[in-house]
Amino acid sequence: MSGASTAPARGHVPVMLAEVLDALAPRAGGIYLDGTFGGGGYSGAILDAAPCTLWAIDRDPAAIARGASLAARFPDRLHLIQGQFGDMLDLLAAHGVTALDGIVLDLGVSSYQIDDPARGFSFRADGPLDMRMGDHGTTAAELVNGLPEKALADLLYELGEERASRRIARAIVAARAEAPIATTGRLAAIIRAVLPPDRSGIDPATRSFQALRIRVNDELGEVERALDQATRLLAPGGRLVVVSFHSLEDRIVKRFMIEAAGRTPAPSRHDPRGLAARPAAGYRLLTAKAQRPSRAETDANPRARSARLRALERLHPAAIVEERTAP
Repeated sequence: MSGASTAPARGHVPVMLAEVLDALAPRAGGIYLDGTFGGGGYSGAILDAAPCTLWAIDRDPAAIARGASLAARFPDRLHLIQGQFGDMLDLLAAHGVTALDGIVLDLGVSSYQIDDPARGFSFRADGPLDMRMGDHGTTAAELVNGLPEKALADLLYELGEERASRRIARAIVAARAEAPIATTGRLAAIIRAVLPPDRSGIDPATRSFQALRIRVNDELGEVERALDQATRLLAPGGRLVVVSFHSLEDRIVKRFMIEAAGRTPAPSRHDPRGLAARPAAGYRLLTAKAQRPSRAETDANPRARSARLRALERLHPAAIVEERTAP
């Protein structure tokens, strides 16, 4: 890195920072996007790594406000935009940006949001049952108190991979009949009352809270939209680096990158589609399999334990032609 080091904002620890920088490989004069600004850990490190321009997006107005001090340190190099990273094409086009040399997406929830009881993300401290990453939209309380029992059970099973979803949904419906469920503490207590502690030590409410958060923020839809738009924005040689934290997101990222790199299995020799020439891929995988954080990092920051990093590079046209014509 060059220049003065930029520490992340207090309370925020960027996960797999060294691996992200290695995969992104920022260069002088490049134009980059941090699609999930959060505490600014990645943004500050990218700006320190090379004299480049960085655009940063976050849907949380509090994150954008916190970023003002970092933007002041890098005048004319760091540009903050409030919005959702799944809308990056339109958000950047509004500023005349149509091509990027690199994009990084950290799909985890900001430490600031988790640690602030008022945001309603965590069951470790009581707070309003909100869970919105931005400042608008449906809250977790509205889902918990309004969804029919079956729809609630399906949500917990599909987005939280919660095997006891029906039992939990039944308990929630019974509890809300007595009084609306308005706080994280009450919801967690309802779940713990019907679900025994996990042998691993994971709180029984973990998967249900994850499911509600994903639904409230349409996180999986946001990831799918962002991946499609990111590859359309990358200039030749540009790189996309994604850090995910649970299997549902990682599956989407893995499948998307494999398909973009043309690594999907060929059709069966009995399938007529196998006779057609397969188009040359415009991208190549930089990670044969997901990278994991080091033991030292997970010891220092337990929230990094579930992180998975995957990266993709857009090929130069000459490389695509060469690949297509290779014997």
